[in-house]
Amino acid sequence: MAGSSFGNIFRITTWGESHGPALGVVIDGVPAGLSLSEADIQPFMDRRAPGNSAISTPRKEPDQVEILSGVFDGMTTGCPVSIMVRNTSQHSADYSAIKDIYRPGHADYTYDSKYGFRDYRGGGRSSGRETLSRVAAGAVAQKILKELGIDVCSYTLQIGPVSIDKSRFDRSLITSLPTCMPDSEADSEAMAYLSEVRENNDSAGGVIETVITGMPAGIGDPVFNKLSASLSGAIMSIGAMKAVEFGDGTAVACARGSENNDAFRMNGGSIVKLTNHSGGLLGGMSDGSDITIRSYVKPTPSIYKTQETVNRDGSETTVSISGRHDPVIVPRAVVVVESMCAVTIVDLLMTNMSAKMDSLKGFYM
Repeated sequence: MAGSSFGNIFRITTWGESHGPALGVVIDGVPAGLSLSEADIQPFMDRRAPGNSAISTPRKEPDQVEILSGVFDGMTTGCPVSIMVRNTSQHSADYSAIKDIYRPGHADYTYDSKYGFRDYRGGGRSSGRETLSRVAAGAVAQKILKELGIDVCSYTLQIGPVSIDKSRFDRSLITSLPTCMPDSEADSEAMAYLSEVRENNDSAGGVIETVITGMPAGIGDPVFNKLSASLSGAIMSIGAMKAVEFGDGTAVACARGSENNDAFRMNGGSIVKLTNHSGGLLGGMSDGSDITIRSYVKPTPSIYKTQETVNRDGSETTVSISGRHDPVIVPRAVVVVESMCAVTIVDLLMTNMSAKMDSLKGFYM
């Protein structure tokens, strides 16, 4: 299977299946001399782990990380960092009744069409559980970015029709509320909405917003490898993502140039923008202001309502999904989006080091 690696210099390769013995990631390009332990990674895993709230799947997994290589005496060695998480709560029998049925909204049909074979136990590589490997890599990337003064913060902006009020924004609530909303009032409203959705055997979608601060200007490339293209590719590689927008996003289609352009000014010898309609990106590169991204997540496809479908032999049938599933994916996907953004930024920062002769001279001379 191709397509399990991402990045160029800071390159991650994920492996494992939802109901296999374990999942993990191999990270190439981690610089030597970074302080790193399982304790640095585990808090990120806990944010993504199932069974931690009333609106996540009851599949209870500790998602305990093990660093297998690339770290000695608490410091990275420059060798590939390999991280593993063992599966401990697989209920494969939950899927035996649907092993030959194509579930609506899932990758069953397309996976079978491509490979002629599929691991029906929770979706195999197509399962959302694969994202724990991305989060482990993201934790390492976040530690690198922290030392560079760059912050990546993702949170739930909206669940169904319920959106946060940014005048009540409280970052500390992102990791303490079940919805990952930085607004306690919106969290209460969203929980009530999800209760109604659940009572109707249905599911909900939503929006994740990411803000990246401390980025230097000039990261990215002006043609194919635009920063926006790289971040979009990273986010859209996450299951259930349906759209990504930056800054004012689709609203720019209704704006005039005089309204959409961000004026430049000087501030203490530095170039700044008076507004940020561009979302921190100009010409495919970072412009030094906050990068703002919104990721749109579809409703969880596994629902308990009866749905029409077909099976592998082409017979029409119906299916009602049983087992353990999230009524909404958004809260657990917040840290996944944050991680993929962090991995992308670290890789592009490393790539950018060769953009100028002065940089090479400064390093080698």
